[in-house]
Amino acid sequence: MARQASEGQQTKMEMVYQYLTGPRFRHRVQAIVEAFSSMQEDLDREKKVITKQWAKREEQIDRVMQATVGMHGDLQGIAGKSLQEIEGLELPALDAPASEKGGTIKGCVKR
Repeated sequence: MARQASEGQQTKMEMVYQYLTGPRFRHRVQAIVEAFSSMQEDLDREKKVITKQWAKREEQIDRVMQATVGMHGDLQGIAGKSLQEIEGLELPALDAPASEKGGTIKGCVKR
């Protein structure tokens, strides 16, 4: 059995060596590298597009929030304390942690 197992081992090793040092192996590895490079380029392009869309959307959201806070402030100036506070339009106090001051300053945006 040992003799049968070792039969052709040298020939197989030579074939593997020839394959590894020959053009077929190089072409296969080159194809794999090209596929990975292409995938990386696609991923980079997608990332740039999505990052651009996120930045645009963040800017839109910021403008909407600023307009909303401004409108609420205008209405507070007109109606005074009779206008109820709206959750989400507050800002934590700047001089102390929110836990010490009870949370928020009226009429400001929380970020």
